[in-house]
Amino acid sequence: MPGENLSRDEARERAGLLSVDGYEVALDLRSAVGDAPADGPRTFRSVTTIRFRANEAGAGTFVDLIAPSVTAVTLNGEDLDPAAVFDGSRIHLEGLAEDNELVVDAQCAYSRTGEGMHRFVDPEDGEVYLYTQYEPADARRVFANFEQPDLKAPYRFAVQAPQEWTAWSNGVGELVDGVWRFAETKPISTYITTVVAGPYHYVTDSYERALDDGSKLVIPLGAMCRKGLAPYFDADDIFEITKQGLDFFHDNFDYPYPFGKYDQAFVPEYNLGAMENPGIVTFREEYIFRGKVTTASYERRANVILHEMAHMWFGDLVTMQWWDDLWLKESFADFMGSFSMVEATRFTNGWITFANNRKSWAYRADQLPSTHPVTADIRDLEDAKLNFDGITYAKGASVLKQLVAYVGRDAFLEGARRYFKRHAYGNTRLGDLLSVLEETSGRDMASWSRSWLQTAGVNSLTPQVILSGEGRITELAVLQEAAESHPELRPHRVAIGLYRRTAEGALERYARAEADVDGPRTVVGELAGAEAPELVLVNDDDLTYCKIRFDAESLATLREHLGDITDPLARALCWSALWNLTRDALMPARDFIGLVLRFAGRESDIGVLQMLHAWARSALVHYVAPAWREEGGRLLAEGALKELRFAEPGSQHQLTWARFFASVASGDADLQLLSGLLAGSARIDGLEVDQELRWAFLETLTSSGVADEAALAAELARDDTASGKRHQVRCLASRPSAAVKAQSWAQVVESDALSNALVEATIAGFQQSSQRELTAPYAEKYFAAIERVWAERSIQIGMDVVRGLFPDLQDSPETLAATDAWLSAHEQAAPALRRLVLEARDDLARALRAQDCDTAAAG
Repeated sequence: MPGENLSRDEARERAGLLSVDGYEVALDLRSAVGDAPADGPRTFRSVTTIRFRANEAGAGTFVDLIAPSVTAVTLNGEDLDPAAVFDGSRIHLEGLAEDNELVVDAQCAYSRTGEGMHRFVDPEDGEVYLYTQYEPADARRVFANFEQPDLKAPYRFAVQAPQEWTAWSNGVGELVDGVWRFAETKPISTYITTVVAGPYHYVTDSYERALDDGSKLVIPLGAMCRKGLAPYFDADDIFEITKQGLDFFHDNFDYPYPFGKYDQAFVPEYNLGAMENPGIVTFREEYIFRGKVTTASYERRANVILHEMAHMWFGDLVTMQWWDDLWLKESFADFMGSFSMVEATRFTNGWITFANNRKSWAYRADQLPSTHPVTADIRDLEDAKLNFDGITYAKGASVLKQLVAYVGRDAFLEGARRYFKRHAYGNTRLGDLLSVLEETSGRDMASWSRSWLQTAGVNSLTPQVILSGEGRITELAVLQEAAESHPELRPHRVAIGLYRRTAEGALERYARAEADVDGPRTVVGELAGAEAPELVLVNDDDLTYCKIRFDAESLATLREHLGDITDPLARALCWSALWNLTRDALMPARDFIGLVLRFAGRESDIGVLQMLHAWARSALVHYVAPAWREEGGRLLAEGALKELRFAEPGSQHQLTWARFFASVASGDADLQLLSGLLAGSARIDGLEVDQELRWAFLETLTSSGVADEAALAAELARDDTASGKRHQVRCLASRPSAAVKAQSWAQVVESDALSNALVEATIAGFQQSSQRELTAPYAEKYFAAIERVWAERSIQIGMDVVRGLFPDLQDSPETLAATDAWLSAHEQAAPALRRLVLEARDDLARALRAQDCDTAAAG
């Protein structure tokens, strides 16, 4: 990987020398079908013509290309020796003219890791499907280019594919003499160009809108998936969300969608949730649901569709200059995904999911040793790859939500409109956005930016209530704290809600005030004189980004009456705050599990309920005292089964509790029930055990030693699909056998034969919390292997292995010491690799602190 890196300084120097006029890229993908070569990788021909200018005659530069071989290189009509100019990742050029034409004829490799040109063979019917994925810098695996976001250019793609296939790219395509030729794009960055090709199932629609000038905007819509998923493909719902989003963004951005058509491709073995390629967005195909799912799953898909659509303006039309300002697209898209979803679709409770789910990701990332400002210091491409994290996405979106409260909705949207018009098809930095927001709001954006965008860490806000003898508030203040490592105290626009129980027992808000919290202590004068509350909720309505803390009275109220809070957003905020207390070792993990057992059954929001299940399981696996794990697991299984039987038959709550029960079941009676549900000899009224739920039950039965390899083979025969294969591989790796663990380790660490999706599935099966003794020998092997894996494998697989196989289940001071020893002995290791290990170490240290807290609570 190091030889494939690109530094910010190199990119800046190259951007200062060059401007790119255009690309013509011809790909011959007919080799995707048929027999594999006898030796070496399967490759395709890639011919790229780049026209570019240099502002210094005679200067030298380089073009990015990662390919097994280069057949020919021609610069300004002169043939260059490929062996002399190509080093495996770069083509070095000297003696540039003012106007240049470079032609590169190369053999590029198909990918099995989801990077570059990914090739997938459907086990169901043997069909081959291709798609590309480039962010941040994998277009160079498909065609020669200047791989950096600020060297934008128009592109013309031509694709030769098997006769029975269809091909798609960013522009509209037409089949001419056996070659798919695509319309020239607008100036865009390399990482958002794309090609999709294969026998995809394709559905069409269109979007129409009258524009202010009297003309009509017509956008052809398309949606596609593998043929095997066509029976499950609900394209009508996808198109409905798409049209609602296009209406919202046109209404609010005052800049018509700029990229012609709007295709959406759901593709196999995808590493990301989705990618914003203009004209053809790619999504992971898991967003096509093969079985019954809850409303939360449809909401997540709608959010992703709208997130990617927001990128058409934030990221594609206007692009960050370098990855330091990645937030200029990702934070905005994350915020706009929820904003548009709540205002334009049926998912009007999207801010609850944002508060409970997305922010949880941000809070975790912002407390890691690798935390960074929203505007980050990105030295190179490896840094960039790792900064697609909870800070760039969810914290950045939370900060923008705070910004809207700070400057006002109208000023924020007007700033966006001016930003698009001023910088269309260009590149920007932080200052470009701040300047338009200062214009529209009249606010000092420099000081806001310094506090919110240019410093790291999360503040904690705690209420301080002083009461009079008559039971009224004499003074209510908000205390703000910050970690020693990141001491910045920020300005917060917050709402403070006062809650108490009604005669009917409901816990409801009876007073609310908004205040600008700044500094260590802020008095909220508006609430003086109010009747004494039972619960004070700082950051009510979730206006700012902070960790909510409670005074003693409020925490006592939540312990007894959390389920009585009638407002679902307030309830979600309290759950999130209690989880942060648990992670910070300020509340025993068994207490959090107790709250879930007591109150989760009353949770109306299905997304919040699913998050509570994930948190409860994480508390059991990582945060409770080891001696209490068995008891905690038994209690969770009992509670889950009780709620499963109590839930309305056929409801999404019933399905959610069934999945949670399967994930925590361990006793003989639990396993017998799962076996019976799988065989049809047991029933729970209304519960449909479809194929996806069958695999969920089987994973627990397999990891517990009840189901064997023959049972998995029989299930795969029943579900002989790509999805079924992933499930089977995960279950195979979960079997409680030393030989199985050795085989799984070898398949992932010692071989590169598995595709990215099967690597992910094998790691998930290998790491079973009930099999700590079986995986204990691999802690030492992990530290011996990771530097070699990082050097030899693609960055995506390297990340999967380093994160996924870290021995966090060996949660002991000895594992912490082994991690520290590796870090001490490998100070010169790749910074991105060290970052991953540091993050895993921090999670382990946090778990040990939480276990100590839980042990102390047990007496």
